[in-house]
Amino acid sequence: MTSSFHEMWEELRPLGRDSSSGGYRRFAWTGADADCRAWFRAQAEARGLAYELDRNGNQWAWLGATSYRDVAPGGAVATGSHLDSVPDGGAFDGPLGVVSSFAALDELRGRGAQFTKPLAIVNFGDEEGARFGLACVGSRLATGALTREAAHRLRDGDGTTLPQAMERAGHDPEAIGPDPERLATLGAFVELHVEQGRALALHDEGAGAPVGIASAIWPHGRWRFDFRGEANHAGTTRLEDRRDPMLSYAATVLAAREQARLAGALATFGKVSVEPNGVNAIPSLVRGWLDARAAAQDTLDTVIAGIERAAAERAARDGVDLDIVRESFTPIVEFGHALRDELGAILGKGSDRPVPVLGTGAGHDAGILSATVPTAMLFVRNPTGVSHSPAETATEDDCTAGVTALADVLEGLACR
Repeated sequence: MTSSFHEMWEELRPLGRDSSSGGYRRFAWTGADADCRAWFRAQAEARGLAYELDRNGNQWAWLGATSYRDVAPGGAVATGSHLDSVPDGGAFDGPLGVVSSFAALDELRGRGAQFTKPLAIVNFGDEEGARFGLACVGSRLATGALTREAAHRLRDGDGTTLPQAMERAGHDPEAIGPDPERLATLGAFVELHVEQGRALALHDEGAGAPVGIASAIWPHGRWRFDFRGEANHAGTTRLEDRRDPMLSYAATVLAAREQARLAGALATFGKVSVEPNGVNAIPSLVRGWLDARAAAQDTLDTVIAGIERAAAERAARDGVDLDIVRESFTPIVEFGHALRDELGAILGKGSDRPVPVLGTGAGHDAGILSATVPTAMLFVRNPTGVSHSPAETATEDDCTAGVTALADVLEGLACR
C-alpha cells in the first residue's frame, strides 16, 4: 500500500471494531459513527481541504472550492463512499473507497497534477441502513428519493427515531431534505468499492484482475413478513392446538431459498424478531426481514410473488395471520455508458486487455445518485468474495492498484 493509504488505514481500523467478533459496528449517529466522522474531518483538514457537513449529515471535503456554492453547475468531480457498517461487518466495505479517495488525491499531488475542476471527497451517512432498516439514507435524502416525513418515521430496534438520534449527535433533524443545488455542481461521481463477490478473482479463466468497472446494480429490496399467532406454554399446549408463527416463518425461509434457486436470483432472511422470545413459550409474533435481488426486474417480481404465495399458504395452514410490508426498493441501475466508457478508456490506456466490466447485486450510494448525477463505480478484487463479515478482505497490492486506478480516473476527469 502507499504510505498515506497505510497510515490512514491503521488510524481508521480500530474505530467501531468489536473486540469479541472482530467485526465493525459503525451504526449511524452513534459514538462509533462520530469517531469515523471526526477521522474524516481530520483527514480533510490535514490536506488543506475545505470541510462541509451538509443538511443530511453527509461529509464533504473540497479541493479548489470552499463550498459547493463556489462551483458552477456540472463543474466539479466527486469521489468517496461511506464509513458505516452492517452488524459485525468487514473493514473494507465502504471505508476502502473513502481511504482510497484521500490516497488518490495524495498520489495526484505527488504526480504534480494540475486540477482544472474542483474535486470533492464525500462520506455518505447511513449507507448500510443497519440501525434504521433503510439503506443509503444520506444519499436518498440528498436526491429526494427519501422524504423528510418518511425519514422522520424511521426507528431503530430500541424505538429511537432518526430525528432523536440525529439531535443527540448534534445534528438538526429539521434541516434534512433534498439538496439539488449541491448535487447540480457534480459533473461526475466515481465510487470505489471492494467487490462483494468473486467476479474479478475469477475473471479471464481464473487469471483475475485487480480492478473492474461496474455496469449495473441489480434491482433489490427489503420486505418485512409479520407472522402473528398465539402465545402459549411450550410444555403443555398440544401440537394440534397451537397457532405457532415460527412454523410459518421457517417454511417461508425455505421457500425463499427454493424460489431464488429456481430463478437464478438471491433471497435471504437475515434478520428475525420473536415475541415473547422465551425458550418455553410458543411465539405470538415472528417478524422476519427478506432481502431479495435479481439481475432483471421481472425475475425479482416472480421470486417475490412465489415467496409471498408460499408464506400465505403456510400461514393459513398454521392458523397464523400474515402481513407483508415492502420497506424499501431500488430498481435496476444501469450506469451511464458515456462515463463508464470514459473510465474504460482511461484505465485501459497502454494495455491490450480491456478492463473487466461487471454487474453487482449489492446496492451503493452511486446507484442512488445515478438518477441525478453522472455516476460510475470501480471495484477492487476480493479474493474470497466474502463481504458483510469480519473475514472480508483485499490484498495490499490490489488496494494499491485501486488507488492508482482511482487517481488515473480523477486525473482524466478533473485535470484536463
